[in-house]
Order: sequence, then C-alpha cells, then structure tokens
Amino acid sequence: MVNYLLRGLFSFFLKNKVLSIGTKYYPTNSTEREYVEMINYTQTMLLEIEKANITTNRIFENLINELGPENIPDNRRFIELKPAEDKVDEYALLSNIVMGSDRYLYVELFNQGKIIQEFADIIKKENGTIIEQSSSEIVAKLLSKNDAIRVAIELIRLGADKDISVRASAGMTGAAAIERSINLNKEIGEVSGVGFTKLGGEFAIVFPSKFSKLKGEPVYYDNYLFIDVIDSTQFIAENGRDSLVEIMNDIKAFIEKECKGKIEGYREGGDDLIANLPTKDAALRAAIDSSWHGLNNGAKIRSGIGRSRREAGERAQLADSIKLWNPSSVIVFDLADGIYGYFIPSEFTRSVIEFLSYKKSTMFLIFFLVFIATFIGWNVGYWQFGLVAIILAVIYAITT
Repeated sequence: MVNYLLRGLFSFFLKNKVLSIGTKYYPTNSTEREYVEMINYTQTMLLEIEKANITTNRIFENLINELGPENIPDNRRFIELKPAEDKVDEYALLSNIVMGSDRYLYVELFNQGKIIQEFADIIKKENGTIIEQSSSEIVAKLLSKNDAIRVAIELIRLGADKDISVRASAGMTGAAAIERSINLNKEIGEVSGVGFTKLGGEFAIVFPSKFSKLKGEPVYYDNYLFIDVIDSTQFIAENGRDSLVEIMNDIKAFIEKECKGKIEGYREGGDDLIANLPTKDAALRAAIDSSWHGLNNGAKIRSGIGRSRREAGERAQLADSIKLWNPSSVIVFDLADGIYGYFIPSEFTRSVIEFLSYKKSTMFLIFFLVFIATFIGWNVGYWQFGLVAIILAVIYAITT
C-alpha cells in the first residue's frame, strides 16, 4: 500500500509514471545480489516515459523487423499461446540486464533422421555452444533470443527438406527451453516450429509446409550509450578537475573491460562520452554502473541508449526534464516501442522514501502530534505552534 502511494506521489512530481521503486528481484548469485542491493539502496525508480503499445500484432511486427523480413519465410504462422502483459515488468527487465541476452535453444526431432550432427555444426557456425547432444536432441546456447529463433528457422528448413519435423524453443535456461517445447507440443502437436517468450507472453512461429533457403543475413544493431556528467562546471568547482577525470576514466575502463564496449568521442578531461556496446543489456549495465559510480563520487550522470549516436544523445537530453527539485541521475532507453528510464533519486529523497516506507507508525504519530499542536495553536491564538511542530517533524525525519 505504501509503495503504491509512493509511486503515485513521485509519478505526480516527476510527471512520468513510476512503475517501481527498488526491485523485488530475488538474487541467486553474487552478481545479481550486488545489483539488487544497490537498486534497493538507491531506491532506483523505473519510469514510463512513453508507454509501449504491447499487443500480439505489434510483437510479431517487431520480431520481423528485428530478425529481418528476409530471414522469416512467407509460409510462417504466428501463434499466441499466452498473451503478453500490457505493462513492463521491472523484474523481467532487471533479469535481462544482470543475466545477459544469451539464450538457450532446445531442438528436437520428431521422426528419425541422421541430421542432428549437421544441426550442431550449423549452431557452432552461428557462434553457438553445444551444451548437450543426442541422436534426436540438442541443447545449445546462442548469443541472443533473436539469434536462437533465426537459427531455429534454418534448422527447421533443413529438416523439412528431408521430411523431418523439427521442434525448437528458446529460453533463459536449458530447462526453460525444454519445458517451453513440451508445452508447445501440447498446443499444436508435432508441427515444425519454434517457441519463445516476449514481454511476459508465450508465442510460436510454425511452418506447416516446406520453404526455400532464406537469402537474408543476420541483422545486427548498434547499441550506443551516451553518458554526460550533469553540471560538470559546478562539480569541478567543488571537487576539482582531477576528480572528474578520474570518474570518467573509471567509467571508460569499465565499459571497455567489463562490457566489451568501444569508446567513441571521448577526450580526457571531458565530461561526456559515447560508447558502442555489443548488446543492449550490456549498454544498460554500463549505464547503471556508471551512474552508481558517479553517485558514489558526488557526480550526477544523464545517460541515453539508442541504435544511433543521435538517438542515444537525444534520449540523454530527455533526462533534463525528469527531476524533482534538483537534477538526478537518469538513464533513458527504449523497450518494445516505448521509452522508459531509470531514475536514481538524491540522498534526501531516498531518506524520505525510507522514512515513509519503514516508519509508518512513527509517521502516524508525527502527523497526530502536528495536528494536535496546530489545533491547539489556532484555538488559543498561537498559530505558530503548528509551524514549529512541522519544522521539528521535518528535522526529525531528516536526522533519523
């Protein structure tokens, strides 16, 4: 209840809908635990800047664009097994960021055929890793969900040429991919196709007939990250230029070493940079870590992520209008066909959130005492009682 009221309150002041404050993601390893603890400590908010139009038709349209129209045959049939949620789930988003974009691909032959090794060779050629292999099954790991779907379509084509039905499915883990394949079999039977998830929904592309070899090439997108220190002039005046140089060099090193990014347009001593990251989740991870690093050193950073340098820069500029009383670190990015952002509030704002979230009984007592002081003050002719009570309440909230 309190979280709902806080989201409503901050949505009003930020003029953008707050989808979450902190995260409910349950970490299972040290890396996930580090991100979860930091997001909850900083009370990082997920904002909806432009709502995504999440419909089945739009999901399939986006998939065609992402894979490339020439990489999906005309005889395809899209199937919705479970509709997508008409909202962005912060849990799923954070999962993609901390776990990465790689996906498992499960491939199964419905009838006998000596083709499984040929499938394995194709997967390896597409930079995939074979995890398990038998005479009729493969569990492999691909660089992304789209890669898994694209490779699966090619395997289905090869199987159809030899009258072999092929089932494929993509998942976050090998077990998830296998379970998705089982569920798909229950829905459509032994028809060649590939199952996958998008935005909380379950979908599949099935191919009831043979199709010719596709002429398309894999589609790769740039993932540009624009980073800019907010009001660097004041930061330099308060902390010195050496502090700015150290922060930016640390960010540059993190992007290059930990996120495999390529730095563009950075001059030592400058307050901004552009980087091209291999995946979108790597760009988000770089932006979040950079913002936290800046925050720990007294610098606020605005970041934008896009498929071009200009798009990334324009999204970073959107951060200028997303603030409470003072600018805060903001990361703006696209999701589906919407625009979303991470807002990292100031220390004072975090203190207010923590007070309202965890000291509800104290808050009620303060409200009651302020009300009584104001009521008595007005009745005895000393309205200042209420003002003094409010000031004391604010001081108590800040210092405890």
